[in-house]
Amino acid sequence: MQKYLFFFLLIAMACSCSKPFSNGTAEFSVSTERLNLNAGDTARFSFTGNPDIITFYSGEPGKRFAYRNRVEAQGQPVVNFSTVRANGTQPNTLQLMISSDFKGVVRGDTPSTKSNIAAAVWTDITSRATLSSTGTAAIPSGNIDLSDFAAAGVPVYFAFKYVAAAGSIQPRWTITNFTIRNVLDDGTSYVIGNMNTSNSPYTNYGVTTYSPGFAAYTLQNNFNWSVSTANLMITGATTAGAATAPAEAWLFIGPVNLRKVTPDIGQVIKSGSQSIADLNFYYRYNTAGNYKATFSGGRVSSEESSLTNHTLNLSVQ
Repeated sequence: MQKYLFFFLLIAMACSCSKPFSNGTAEFSVSTERLNLNAGDTARFSFTGNPDIITFYSGEPGKRFAYRNRVEAQGQPVVNFSTVRANGTQPNTLQLMISSDFKGVVRGDTPSTKSNIAAAVWTDITSRATLSSTGTAAIPSGNIDLSDFAAAGVPVYFAFKYVAAAGSIQPRWTITNFTIRNVLDDGTSYVIGNMNTSNSPYTNYGVTTYSPGFAAYTLQNNFNWSVSTANLMITGATTAGAATAPAEAWLFIGPVNLRKVTPDIGQVIKSGSQSIADLNFYYRYNTAGNYKATFSGGRVSSEESSLTNHTLNLSVQ
């Protein structure tokens, strides 16, 4: 008897496992009162059907259905930062370098890191930036165009190289507001690197991600870069008597994909617990333009996903 009972229990479990977890449908429809709006008008959308979920993409930058899976786009990569130079009069102590074949810093392995720096092909792009000469005011670098390094589609390392001579006071450099962005032709701008670490993400149109972070390495002498979310700083010998040897220290960020963008995102306007009969969705378009308002929804469960997409072409004057 127990054998037969166990057998029937197995059948019952199999039947219950095969039962769909969703009573929703893949098909639904959406309509709006007007396809032509004035800037600042609110569009009202109505729905029929029984989908489990509906996600709305307004068609605005950062909210476009066509770009929901896009992670790369050709744009103009630019880097910006500000500098303050203090102490001494030694010239040309800060250089801006970029490489597409640097193999990176090897933590705890000084010989390998030194070998990687020497083996890499570094391009000096210091002349593209405006650097502080002296004083206490932070000097903006201006937009440093890196488009020529994005053409190959290969990630790069960006580096600050500090070099100071022996025999005289060695400068202190402070760098703030460091940002690398990919600026597209449609005006959208994506942060792809900054001074924040994994503890503080940046946001691109609602999508959070993290900067690659910085790694410092001293090649000659004991002076090294300090890194925080507030600034990047290095101080050499503060007196001529202490400057008994040259100093060289590098600060790297990378690898950075100069074509990187973050995917556009949608807004979930209906979940499984909500009745579509109660759904009246309103959205305000504040900027003139043509928008593909897309609604993606349907039947969703732990066992299946069947979605339908509906697009309304809206003209905002």
